[in-house]
Amino acid sequence: MIATEGEFAGWRTWTRDTFESNSGPFWHRFDDDGSVRCAFRVEKKHLNGMKAVHGGCFMTFADYSLFAIAAHELDGPAVTVAFGAEFLDAAYEGELIEATGEVTRAGKSLIFVRGILKSGERPLFTFSGTIKRVKRRVPASEVADSH
Repeated sequence: MIATEGEFAGWRTWTRDTFESNSGPFWHRFDDDGSVRCAFRVEKKHLNGMKAVHGGCFMTFADYSLFAIAAHELDGPAVTVAFGAEFLDAAYEGELIEATGEVTRAGKSLIFVRGILKSGERPLFTFSGTIKRVKRRVPASEVADSH
């Protein structure tokens, strides 16, 4: 889905993952140089009891960002099989959080990605992850119906 209005007009989001949709909304765009930028605006629902962005929110957004950053390498369904992160600083309601990164290696079945979350120039969180390409499993009911 591409936003047509508001702060993220022209940015994309995925709606097939209800957890991410409920946690976000998270957005991404492809820049002219081929790089990917992801972002979200911190809302009250993203905060922990200390009124800072919950660590789980950073991790969910970073996982979303893994797939956006690797979008040019993906050619079908995939899952995260490894994820590492470092918390560097807190963020608060109203801040714009952005993620950038790179694919460090893309093989036949595994894609390795690393990135950073920032608010302005302030680093908040670094992450790396491994994505595994998977073949779509067809439910038995679909197999039976196809014969």
